[in-house]
Amino acid sequence: MNSPASRILRVEGLSCRLGGNQILQGLTLPALRGGGLAALLGPNGSGKSTLLRSIAGLAPARFDTLSLDKLDMRGLSARARADTIRYLPQFLPESIHLTVTEALLVALNARGGLAPAAAMARTEAVLDTLGIGHLAPRYLDELSGGQKQLVGLAQALADEPAVLLLDEPLASLDLNFQHHAMRLLKRLAADHGLLVLIVLHDLNIALRYADTAVLLRQGRLLAAGEPLSVITPSSIAQAFQVRARVESCSLGHANVLVDDLIQL
Repeated sequence: MNSPASRILRVEGLSCRLGGNQILQGLTLPALRGGGLAALLGPNGSGKSTLLRSIAGLAPARFDTLSLDKLDMRGLSARARADTIRYLPQFLPESIHLTVTEALLVALNARGGLAPAAAMARTEAVLDTLGIGHLAPRYLDELSGGQKQLVGLAQALADEPAVLLLDEPLASLDLNFQHHAMRLLKRLAADHGLLVLIVLHDLNIALRYADTAVLLRQGRLLAAGEPLSVITPSSIAQAFQVRARVESCSLGHANVLVDDLIQL
């Protein structure tokens, strides 16, 4: 049996049409290995969210290959895929009058297999790990957007998936929690062999934390690999229509500096 860190997700020949429009066409990603954080990048409308939903079984997609290790997932329903894959959408359901603790217990009970005491212990541990244990007695419909996003992440992590698909989880988080969440995800990936595929708009966050970067443009793969080899002036110009430099700061962190827009 493969160790957790050697789990490999393969996505090859992915095509998806929505509303009569071809969103993804013959898309093949590099093999994504457990234990790492892969940043999914690209302009609005490039197919990032559709890619995650397709892998999760929530979009009408066709694959030549969709596998986790030796498990062929093409014929599996979204519910069956959820045994190993968790998907966290960009926008979470509104007006759910449950406490944070209740919401996590519901998520754990939906998967089954844990006694009540064990489920409560897991819930408390996940909330503490995310630094939001103080939110446990609060109601979801009373939380801010950023707090709800962190609770959604806690639900996704609660029963220790093999693959975590995150659609812009930083969008509602303040600067402190953006870096808190990314450090946590990177540590969890490394410590537990978790594969995290995360949609990001901030190229500097991707350069800082990602092990792999995947750049899409118009539903096709523009570049993939080590972040510094993907996030380059040339690829930024092609994908985002801006002139930019990638330079190191005084602490040695690579940063994208935008100089100008490219006239279309």
